[in-house]
Amino acid sequence: MFYFEPLAPADVSARALVLSLISGAEAGPQSIARLIGAAALFGIEAPAVRVAVTRLIKEGLLESPDRGLYMPGPRARALTRRLQDWQNVRRKIAPWKGDWLIALTHHLGRSDRKQLRARERALTLTGFRETPSAIWVRPANLSDGLADQRADLIALGADETLTLLRASGIAGEAPSSWPALWSPDALDANYAAAMRAMQQSLARLPGQPADVAARETLLIGQAVLRLINLDPLLPAELGNQADFLRMVDQMRAYNETGQACWRDYYAAAG
Repeated sequence: MFYFEPLAPADVSARALVLSLISGAEAGPQSIARLIGAAALFGIEAPAVRVAVTRLIKEGLLESPDRGLYMPGPRARALTRRLQDWQNVRRKIAPWKGDWLIALTHHLGRSDRKQLRARERALTLTGFRETPSAIWVRPANLSDGLADQRADLIALGADETLTLLRASGIAGEAPSSWPALWSPDALDANYAAAMRAMQQSLARLPGQPADVAARETLLIGQAVLRLINLDPLLPAELGNQADFLRMVDQMRAYNETGQACWRDYYAAAG
């Protein structure tokens, strides 16, 4: 669990900035000139941007549809779709009937450390937590069907032989202990901190220079989006779903303001 705070300019690397701008929901292919112009706001020089782009292409995280233009590559598309879909999070949540999703991983092994990290990252990104008996669980309150949820896990890096179950009755390890795998109090504190940061920023933005406003909205907006995308999407019975959705609605408005600030910055920069 991490604690929300806006990013600092020094936290923004050339690699992270390029991926952030490329994965923007309405961005489309980005030119190298625009990437370099954005990087200048964070003290990142043009050679560092070019090196980051070259490495990301080699890793399959970027591709170039035309000279000097870049977009998400094949290895980044599933994650990019997930990141871009944050505004539709309400549609991902269904009423909870007390059932649990259980991901069985014992048969997958742990010797391939790279694949183990990818598997656990995919499970964590989708709200699963590991129990003391080494099975991964989450409340079955997501609207997608079981097969689609398994396909999402695999697209995010889990093993193709992962087994996913939906259980309504369990004998053995008591599901009554599973809600403690999440921390609703910490999530609540993060929601409140994120909403406070956006409200304070919106009060500051009018009258700020275009470069200052653009930089601030990215530093705050990216931190809020990370919080949204890492949220376990707990049902109302286990967490403060209302405040989470309130934060998402506020981020939607803040995102519109941020996009306007960036348009102003690009226009001023020519």
